This record gives sequence, structure tokens and C-alpha cells, in this order.
Amino acid sequence: MNDFMNSVTNSKAVRLALIAVLVLLALFLLVRTVDTFDELGRSSSPMMNTITVNGEGRAAAVPDIARVTYSVMETDTNVAAAQEKATVRSNSALEALKELEIDEDDIRTVSYNVSPQYNYNDRICPLGYPCGGSPTITGYQVMQMVEVKVRDTAKASEVLAKLGELGVQNINGPEFALDDPAQVKTEAREEAITKAREEAERLAKQLGVRLGKVVSFYDNNQGPMYGYGGGAMDGMKEMAVQSAPTLPVGQNEYTANVSITYEIR
Repeated sequence: MNDFMNSVTNSKAVRLALIAVLVLLALFLLVRTVDTFDELGRSSSPMMNTITVNGEGRAAAVPDIARVTYSVMETDTNVAAAQEKATVRSNSALEALKELEIDEDDIRTVSYNVSPQYNYNDRICPLGYPCGGSPTITGYQVMQMVEVKVRDTAKASEVLAKLGELGVQNINGPEFALDDPAQVKTEAREEAITKAREEAERLAKQLGVRLGKVVSFYDNNQGPMYGYGGGAMDGMKEMAVQSAPTLPVGQNEYTANVSITYEIR
């Protein structure tokens, strides 16, 4: 009797397990069928089921540094003498910058060059060109180019004035900038992404479709649009700046352009 009851119980358990499997299979087939009908009429090409939109964002900030470059050029009949003269003038400029509280870490040499100076034959040919003989070396020129990062932008005019007094050459700047523009760039990119998303939603509504996942994203960072407060100064040895120039700092505006491709359904 017990064997019979166990057999019946086991048979019922098998039947219930089989029924459960069949129900799950039926649900799976139903889901696949719905997906198949949803795909009917849609192209198999991904490009036919996407839209691409563009967005532009802008963010501005007041510059917190000013970059100034200058060079020291000296010429003499031999390299050692030219280097010595250049070193004296360069050291004078560096000492003056330290007196203006410019940190040593914010002063760097961009380049240091020694080049021969030639004398071409003074005899002029009939066509107006120098002619006859080979050029001879008359001396050597030493040129050191230095970049200065002025963290107190209000001192930029003082730096220019002092460099002019010392007779250094090729004073250029200031270039007002942000020492770390990452945050401003992020703000500009966020605005660009928001505008692109809004445009995508408008298009989707007009087309009667729904936006899906992002298929591709491209960030075309254009960098800052500088608002210079001053220009470049070409300082010759004889030129001395009598007073510090007025240099409005303004703002630097960063522009971000993004292109986003969305799947549409």
C-alpha cells in the first residue's frame, strides 16, 4: 500500500515539474514572439535606427595666472664671452623677478641657443646681390628664452615694466589664462550635452519615436577664447618701460562642442 502511495505521489511531482517547465517555455516563446513583431518593419542597419545631434556649451572664468616670455641676447667674438654677458643679464632679470615675489618654480627656460654670426662679402654684384668669397664668422650670439608664470595677475604690469628696465629683448605677453581649466571645461561640456539631449528629445517627438541608448559620443574641445587685456611688447636693448601699463584681465571663455548619436525605437 505504501509503495502504491509513494508511486502516486512521485507521479504527481513529475507531472507538476513538467507542467512548470512547459509554462516557462511558453512564456519564453511569447516574449520572443513579441520582440519579433516589434522588430517588423525596422531596418537591420543600425544607422537607419539612430539620430545624431550636436550641442554647444560655454563657460567663462576670470584668469588666475599671466604668462610672460622674454629673451636675453648677447653677441661677442667668442662663445665664452657671449655666454658670460648673457649670464650676467639673465641673472639680473631673475633677481628682479624674485624681488617681485615670483616663485622659482614659475620661471623656466624655454630654449638656449648659441649661433655663429656671419659677415658676407661687402662687394655688391651688378644685380644687387653680395658676391665673391665665402662668408666669415665674426662672432657668436647667445639667446636664452624664458617663460614666467605670474600667479598674481595684478603684478603682470610690474613684471613687464621691470623687464623693460633691464633691457631684455622680445618681451611677449601677458597671456591671461587659468592654471587649471578642468572645472570650466567640464561646465561647458555639461551644457553642451544638455543642449544635445534637448535637441534629440525634440526630434524624437517630431518623428514619433522614442530615444534609446547612446550609440556614440564625440567631444570636440575647442579650448579657450582668450580675452587679452594686453598685447605683445617687442623690447629692444635701448627701450625702457617708464611706467607699468594698465592690463585688464577680463575673462576667458571655454567652448565645448559635442556630437551624440542615439538609438531610436
